[in-house]
Amino acid sequence: MSLTDILSMSQTSLELGLVASLTVLALFLSYSMLNVCDLSTDGCYTLGAVVGAVVALSGHPWLSIPAAMGAGMLSGLVTAVLQTRMGVQSLLAGIVVNTGLYSVNMAISGNKAQLNLNKIPTVFSMAKDLLKDTPLGAYSKLLVLALAALLVILFLSFFLKTRLGLAIHATGSNADMVRSSSINPAFTTTVGLCISNSFTALSGCLMAQQQKSFDINIGSGMLTVALASLLIGGIFTARRSIPVRALGCVLGAFIFRMVYAIALRMNMPAFMLKAVSSAIVVLAISGPYLVAQGKLLRRRMAARRERGRFHA
Repeated sequence: MSLTDILSMSQTSLELGLVASLTVLALFLSYSMLNVCDLSTDGCYTLGAVVGAVVALSGHPWLSIPAAMGAGMLSGLVTAVLQTRMGVQSLLAGIVVNTGLYSVNMAISGNKAQLNLNKIPTVFSMAKDLLKDTPLGAYSKLLVLALAALLVILFLSFFLKTRLGLAIHATGSNADMVRSSSINPAFTTTVGLCISNSFTALSGCLMAQQQKSFDINIGSGMLTVALASLLIGGIFTARRSIPVRALGCVLGAFIFRMVYAIALRMNMPAFMLKAVSSAIVVLAISGPYLVAQGKLLRRRMAARRERGRFHA
């Protein structure tokens, strides 16, 4: 593999990683901070993609971003209402919303499983035209994605230090304590899920415009990808400040995409990539536990050897 191939693969992995990092940051808020495993991620990602595609097709590529984020907020609101107002368990609420979003997404697309964005302007084509006479013209796509990820990181860094952000974090740590402090955990859960789902929808919107097409299965497996990236980033940034942990989400997404790219370079069949995703999640979750068990096993064996020498 030549240096040019490595640089090209790295740039592509970074671009895809930056897109996915927005969903990873969404999980960082809902899963790590709020302690809610939102299983509607796949459907919400597709919702953002289809809303962004439809609005861009109508001739408003920049408007597609707030439109997609608004649709994501509505999805998060429905999930939160099912959990907090209707007594539906959080995992089941995510599954129900994810299932229902398939029909919603098909309705928004006009009952079309695919939409073509090749002949219309997108946020990426507009950025490319804006930077075409500058040295940054070749990296316009990367700059747009980096700006989006940076803005989300900055938002989370400041928001989670506010009173409401701290209340959301406290809700994830101990909802009973929050309730005893006269804070409504239903409200904090709703706000947290609305914000996190807006980031997921933004990620889907940018992905559809980046690849200039929408497919109804664009969000398939996105939850696994985002969770794996979140856990990988957590290995490097555990017990750090919020901004560093948020940057770790971007790093984890990039590493995950690099692993994907390397697997494809090794001629791994495309259908095996789902297995790779699952394996990464298992390793990231069980890795610390297995390391701790290994240390415990070594200490026990050392203690047995000491007792053997004593009795001898």
